[in-house]
Amino acid sequence: MNAEAKKRTGGAFSPEEVEAMRERARELKAEARESKNCAAGEKALLAAIVAMTEPDRSLASGLHALISREAPALLPKTWYGMPAYTNAEGNVICFFQAAGKFKTRYATFGFQHDAHLDEGDMWPTSFALIRLTAKEEATITALLKKAIR
Repeated sequence: MNAEAKKRTGGAFSPEEVEAMRERARELKAEARESKNCAAGEKALLAAIVAMTEPDRSLASGLHALISREAPALLPKTWYGMPAYTNAEGNVICFFQAAGKFKTRYATFGFQHDAHLDEGDMWPTSFALIRLTAKEEATITALLKKAIR
């Protein structure tokens, strides 16, 4: 144990114990940052949903509830001002694009390249969404489970 460590710990801890405590402190700081970022991300996502007009607001709200329930490992955030969900590494897996944002006929629910949806040489990555019924929820749930496997 070096003199500085002995002075800080009163000589009560071995160098390995001191290093373990430092590592745990780093982990706790990282967890606090992650928790803060997740909370901030969800707050921004919810604010984005509230700012939408109907029917986009209801669709985005329903998707948020569905994704939170069926894929809790995905972290909420906004992406280009729209609701999105990332994996633990911070890569966007899926997103919602409101019809009102670009004045289009339908909203879009889509997946990014980090979603594991690969199927052969071609597969869909975005879906037009007009209503969120039990049928659409089942389809989205299956896609989410495949995307995050």
